[in-house]
Amino acid sequence: MFEPVKIAPSILSADFMHLGRDIELIEKAGAGYVHVDVMDGHFVPNLTMGVPVVKQLKKATSLPLDVHLMIANPLEQLPWFLDAGADSVTVHAEALDADGLARAVAAIHAAGAKAAVSVKPRTAVGALAPVLADLDMVLVMSVEPGFSGQSYIEGSEAKVTRITEMARAVGASPLIQVDGGIGEVTAPIVAAAGADVLVCGNAVFAAEDPAAALAAVQAAAEEARLAALAVSKEA
Repeated sequence: MFEPVKIAPSILSADFMHLGRDIELIEKAGAGYVHVDVMDGHFVPNLTMGVPVVKQLKKATSLPLDVHLMIANPLEQLPWFLDAGADSVTVHAEALDADGLARAVAAIHAAGAKAAVSVKPRTAVGALAPVLADLDMVLVMSVEPGFSGQSYIEGSEAKVTRITEMARAVGASPLIQVDGGIGEVTAPIVAAAGADVLVCGNAVFAAEDPAAALAAVQAAAEEARLAALAVSKEA
């Protein structure tokens, strides 16, 4: 929490006809992760990419692969993505009960990967409580998952603040990631609240100069993070 801000460009917004080029671009631009949105058409109303893409990405970049599973049966499919080379895997709190979340986190860690759990906008952060102490990262969805290009849901930063408080209470310090409508305007809002990793799709890949756009979002977020930390020290 309150780590230097990293950008995780979502390749859902990249040019799939030139995916290798786009991956190289964000790597050179200083991205912290490659964010891979896996959707099954059941858990969310969209169908995107799967294991073959992850396998190819693993060969194409040295950046950590941040795989976000928006799927109805994560326990069944986790081994596939872990074997394919995922460095961090996020499952959804809405897809599993407390026991299932614990099993998923344990399986991810057993494979040597980082474990994360995500909550949708309408899901209370209390759903994270059973596994929060064991997580490497928490993902706050600031749009309803399923499609890129949506606008940030105002007030999502309150979840970031609450998760920060919950984590401190149990002696944990997971990274906090925010995904949905993040750009140069909204990045400072969530970074000031405690977000460490920002998923950007169109804000990077749809920009005229994606590398410059990535740098601008990161700079704006980092400035807000440092300002928030300075205020907290004075309080």
